[in-house]
Amino acid sequence: MLTAPPSNADQAIAALLADPMMSPLIAAHRELEPRPPRHAPWPARIDPRVVTALRARGIDAPYTHQASAYAAASGGRNVVVVTPTASGKTLCYNMPVLDAIAKDPAARALYLFPTKALAADQLVELRALANAAEIGLKTHTYDGDTPPNVRSVVRAAGQVVITNPDMLHAAILPHHTKWFKLFENLQFVVIDELHTYRGLFGSHVANVVRRLRRICRHYGADPVFICASATIANPRELAERILEAPVELVDDNGAPSGRKHILVINPPVANEQLGIRGSALLTGQHLAERLIGGGVQTIAFARSRTAVEVLTSYLRETFAPPPGHPHTIRGYRGGYLPNERHAIEAGLRDGRVRGVVATNALELGIDIGSLDAAISIGYPGTIASTWQQMGRSGRRASTSLSALICSSAPIDQFLAAHPAYLFDSSPEHGLINPDNLHVLLNHLRASSFELPVPAAERFGIDETPMLLDVLEEDGYLRRAEDDRYYWSHDNFPASDFSLRSGAPENVVIVDTTGDRHRVLGEVDLFAAPLLVHEKAIYIHEGVQHHVDRLDWEERKAYVTRTDVDYYTDADLGITLKVLEVFEEAEEPPAGKRQRGEVMVAWKVTMFKKIKFHTHENVGWGSISIPEQEMHTTACWLVPPAELVNRYDRDTLDGALIGLARVARTTGALLLMCDPRDLGVLAQVQAPFTGRPTLYLYDAVPGGVGLTERLFTLIDELVRACRAAVDACGCADGCPACVGPAIEVGARGKATVAELLAGMTA
Repeated sequence: MLTAPPSNADQAIAALLADPMMSPLIAAHRELEPRPPRHAPWPARIDPRVVTALRARGIDAPYTHQASAYAAASGGRNVVVVTPTASGKTLCYNMPVLDAIAKDPAARALYLFPTKALAADQLVELRALANAAEIGLKTHTYDGDTPPNVRSVVRAAGQVVITNPDMLHAAILPHHTKWFKLFENLQFVVIDELHTYRGLFGSHVANVVRRLRRICRHYGADPVFICASATIANPRELAERILEAPVELVDDNGAPSGRKHILVINPPVANEQLGIRGSALLTGQHLAERLIGGGVQTIAFARSRTAVEVLTSYLRETFAPPPGHPHTIRGYRGGYLPNERHAIEAGLRDGRVRGVVATNALELGIDIGSLDAAISIGYPGTIASTWQQMGRSGRRASTSLSALICSSAPIDQFLAAHPAYLFDSSPEHGLINPDNLHVLLNHLRASSFELPVPAAERFGIDETPMLLDVLEEDGYLRRAEDDRYYWSHDNFPASDFSLRSGAPENVVIVDTTGDRHRVLGEVDLFAAPLLVHEKAIYIHEGVQHHVDRLDWEERKAYVTRTDVDYYTDADLGITLKVLEVFEEAEEPPAGKRQRGEVMVAWKVTMFKKIKFHTHENVGWGSISIPEQEMHTTACWLVPPAELVNRYDRDTLDGALIGLARVARTTGALLLMCDPRDLGVLAQVQAPFTGRPTLYLYDAVPGGVGLTERLFTLIDELVRACRAAVDACGCADGCPACVGPAIEVGARGKATVAELLAGMTA
């Protein structure tokens, strides 16, 4: 059993549990016992220089999962390693790669990381290990920040090329002839953070892998794939879906861990009539102040970029440094410039930064040292992400604390009432649909640009010849006498689409304060209407900026520094149009259900001004930004006419809003997916059906199969909705079930309960 002397975390946890103000808010407390390490002998075939280097770094023997991963990869078998955060997954791929290069300097490896920050972090680790082994490894990152002179060297001599799927898609595969030394000698492809390749992004990446394997075969290579993932329900299935090849699973974790206390904290009830609880953000602020003030280095995760900046501002007020000294509290989120992010990461490692407030950008395995406490403000959306965030604390053998602070959102309140779901349930499935035609057609075009496509070849699906004929008719391809299709279009296909669900472009934020303009950061195109609309308050590292002008055509937002006592929050309006019905059924008592393709459009219409600390609404304004839209898949439910005809339009309108709320929560739980992946819309008189209708749709273009599965679970969904509403103790509706009465009406909850009872009778 591991033991450690009492730490600041021990004392802080004891104080929290004894605090009469905090202890009543603790809905659950789970204590995980320390776990000793389990080692395996060094593999007999590994190069002794690698062993010597690892021993010099304090690693006397590999953990069991590291040895198993080496055995599989060096034996030519694809492998996916699934172990918790900070369990040494990096060594699972660095060992076989360095061993191969030590034995044959001509060997090559390609590392794929989902973010540039993670790639840069892993470059440092790989170089340090190679230098210690005196291997003289030639490696570098290849991304958008790589200087042109370095790029040519990496192409010619890089033994390990570290990049991300986006660069592989747009810059490496289309120019594979410049990379022939890499592809001719490619022995290993590493795909880290495999669990992030789900939904639309994962579907794109699976097609990038199809293109990669085509090019490898062209150059006579057949690399081994080494995947590493946080805990998910179906790691082998996801890996085999992405690689379209057999994969060996390694999940026997041999790494040690210290004692960990996990708390589920539910803020106090602020309004019993509405069932609204106190702010999770303010409760998180209080907890973070207690921990940081007690000498506990702490990370707090917030759900949105605005929440990150608001909490950073609050903590900076509490822990203001002496004049001339840097702040020990930092924010961290997408949109910060690379140098800012690197400085924050270094500050966390060396202890200069005592507290950081972050989005899930720090959820991945970036090296930020050993933190003592991790706070998740609001449920991150999946069990897997929750454990990832909790895993950022306790990276040594000492005691650590992780806390989930529940918001008033339905799924958060479900977890507060049923914490066993968090502690004992399987994590979510990683779902992808590489054969989504929106996705596959784009990659087939890109692949045909890279290499001619024989008429007999199959790119993922048997219908490839038909798709090739379509592309020929559209003028993209030309079928030659050798029965191969050649690219015959002016455009560069890989540059026409992004792998991410967001647009390929970003909106650049320009600070015009003072005489010199400077780039403050950037925000993706879909988030820009919410964050940098005109008159918005954009917060960056706790500093407020007023958005003076948003130039939508030029993709630039011009801001100036300001000092006000409020921040802004924008509202989104959604419309839906059915394009095609794929299948339908009329099954009493729930009603008619259909599935098909829909067009979803959304537009930011107005914003509210929210006062700091009290979070009261102190004003509003309108927003004028073009509507955005996507095609996706959906399923929808039309309740029986004899049920809905009992109510007037206003009552039914409120009830459908409440039904949509609870359906999204229970639907996400049934599918084991992030609620943000599942869109929902209720229409009291839907244009397509002419009747009250509840729509649930995949919240990504083209869909990834969520609502296809949900269509088969409609009856189970309705029963789960009824159970959730009946089990909630509120009188007239609350955020934990159908929503507050002010939104669903005085009889909103009762009407939802009656509808669901009639649909399950």
